[in-house]
Amino acid sequence: MPSIRIMTDSTADLSPELVEAFGIRVVPLLVQFGEETYKDGVEIDSGRLFQMVAERNQLPKTASPGPAFFRDYFAEATADGSQVIYISISSKFSVALQNAQIAAAEFPGRVHVFDSRNLSTGIGLQVLHACDLVRQGKSVEEILADLEVYQAGVRTSFVIDTLDYLHKGGRCSGVAALVGTLLKIRPVISVVDGGMIVAAKVRGPRRKALDWMLERFAEDAAQGRVRPERVFVTSPDSPHEDAPYMVQEIRRILPQVQ
Repeated sequence: MPSIRIMTDSTADLSPELVEAFGIRVVPLLVQFGEETYKDGVEIDSGRLFQMVAERNQLPKTASPGPAFFRDYFAEATADGSQVIYISISSKFSVALQNAQIAAAEFPGRVHVFDSRNLSTGIGLQVLHACDLVRQGKSVEEILADLEVYQAGVRTSFVIDTLDYLHKGGRCSGVAALVGTLLKIRPVISVVDGGMIVAAKVRGPRRKALDWMLERFAEDAAQGRVRPERVFVTSPDSPHEDAPYMVQEIRRILPQVQ
């Protein structure tokens, strides 16, 4: 039986340690600042990215490599007869899925493209779950079917410090951004149905917005909707003072969390 390799893209935000431990292959997406283009996770990391946003007062654009780029990665991964499951950033956020599907068509029955309908470690959770299934000896068909069920339970939320980012990204007006800044409104963004929504607009310090997310986590935990073996706290500029607080509170709510 040929082996099964799990692949994803750099937006999964998995640490180098996890990538190595699970043998995950990562395709770097592209980050564009004006005329400059960087391979995500290779030529630029999240800390440097946020630094450049602050320095230049502009948002970068993300781009997907073309089908030929994916083809090269798939060719290498399948050269020994292995099958590949590529878990992509949500198709609503990038054309990476479409480009990967075009490339996968050249490897019929060997490369399988799966839409995570998520971003960041919301993808990462699905990638690691797929790796667990590979280790359990599941087939490609069984893994893909299981992922369809598993992804429905993945929750991804994050806090934006100001409405400026939403304004620059065209998601709110300049007036709304100004008023929001004056009132110290912290948007909480959640991924729903493969896209992003503003789940809450919390007025006050950043910690208050984090507490709003923790309340939702506690509700899910009380309903048995949290798998304690894997919960991610993701910060763009680690170490960040919020991360230890979130870890502490999550473990207080659900002590079984690793």
